[in-house]
Order: sequence, then structure tokens, then C-alpha cells
Amino acid sequence: MAGYILETWSKMGILAGRKRGLLAALVLLQTARAFGQGTPAPAFEAASIKPSKAEPGSSSGIPTRTGSISARNVTLKRCIRGAYDVQESQIAGGPKWVDEDRYDIDAKAAGPAGDRELMAMLRRLLSERFKLEFHRETRELPGYALVVGKGGLKAKRSQPEAESRTNSSREAIDAEACSLHQLAQKLSEVIHLPVADLTGVEGEFDFQLKWTPDDMRAKPPSGGDKPGTLPVDLSNGPSVFAALQEQLGLKLEPRKVPTEVLVIDHAEKASEN
Repeated sequence: MAGYILETWSKMGILAGRKRGLLAALVLLQTARAFGQGTPAPAFEAASIKPSKAEPGSSSGIPTRTGSISARNVTLKRCIRGAYDVQESQIAGGPKWVDEDRYDIDAKAAGPAGDRELMAMLRRLLSERFKLEFHRETRELPGYALVVGKGGLKAKRSQPEAESRTNSSREAIDAEACSLHQLAQKLSEVIHLPVADLTGVEGEFDFQLKWTPDDMRAKPPSGGDKPGTLPVDLSNGPSVFAALQEQLGLKLEPRKVPTEVLVIDHAEKASEN
């Protein structure tokens, strides 16, 4: 439309030289505004947010199916991580409850929608129901690079069209159709530091990763213990670092990572519905 108007005006001799360029820019700007203004972000047709009654030890993540999400026992911070594709170590600020209060969220789109569309809808849901406001800034943070070990990747590739599912706890990750980028995000939650996926490996994988948290690992007796005794917990499973190499053929290499941080400026608890 804008091009047609300019061509017509040019033939009429109305536009010339600098004036033509200036008016052309103004016409294109107005056209863009006319088509761009008032276009709302996509929204779920229906959404339910309720406080979770589950124990705060595990989370279902943000499982997706075509046109819907169903998340269990998730914090607002976990939702932000999924909606904005960031690691939890990249989320700063906000009230204490953002990382403590847990919710069950069920939301359905009006029609078929893939992961990208669903996460866009989730962003709008967080803005409307949690009144989420934030800004971004870049910080140099100590963290790890996720790389493939010398023996190569041991994870099994997922079947085409497989639905993404990831369940995690403080001592395991059980995943189907999970990318290594998503695994890096999960590992960031485990070690509480940024993890950058530098494997260069594309695609999705099925795997189980099991480890023993540091506070459950067997330790040598302290000075107050009787000689030759060990703590009651004799668990001697691998650390997450060792398990990653042994079970998946991956390594975590320490390094500083320039990291974009999402800083929460405002958030409110969602009312039950």
C-alpha cells in the first residue's frame, strides 16, 4: 500500500528529492504502526493456577503437549525459566516466595500450538496473573561449560515426534525428548551456577541421570567420632560431575560465562482459581 501511494505521488510530481525520501519514510512508519499497534501477545483460552499440595522436593517442569501445558509443583522462578528460556541462576531479584511457593498450572490454547507458541502464552500468563515485571542485564558469572567427553555422547536419541518430558529431583533427572541445552538448564539448577551448552550437539535425547547429592555422600569420621567409624549414611554413589561422565559421556568444565540475567522488578502471588 505504501509503495503504491509513493509511486502515484511521484508520477503526479508531488514528491522530489529529499522531500520524497522524508515522506516515504513517514508513510512506511505510519503503515507499520497501523498494522503493528494493538496486536496482543498470544493467550491461553483457559488457564488454572492453584497452590500445589505436593512436597517441595521434585518438580514436573513445564511438560507440553500440542496446545496445552500441565505443570505440577512448580515455582514462579521455574515458570520464568521455561517461558523465557533461561537458567534459574540467570534469574535475580524478586520477593523470597518466587523461589519457594509452588503451584499447579493447567493451561490450554484455543487450537493446536507448539512449544514456542505455548511459551509465548505462558509469558503473557505470568504477566497477567503474577503481575511479573523485569529487566535484563549482562553479568560475568562463574559457571561451567557442558562439553562432550573423550568417549563420546552416550545418550539415546529420541524417536521423531516424541513428546518432551523431564522430571527432576535433587538426585536424578529422567528425561525424554530432551535437548542438551535443556539438560544444561537442569544441571544449572542442581549446581546453582550457570551452565552453558557448548557440546555443539543438536537434537533430542532420552536418558536417566542419577547421582548422590553432596550432603548424602559418605564422609570420613570427624574428630569427635570413634576411630574407625563412619556416619550412619554410608551412601557412596557418584557426584553429579562423575555421574555425568559415566552415564552420559559429558563433562562440566569450570569457566566464567558472560550471562544475560533477568532481574525481577515486581511480582505478586497469583490468586487461586
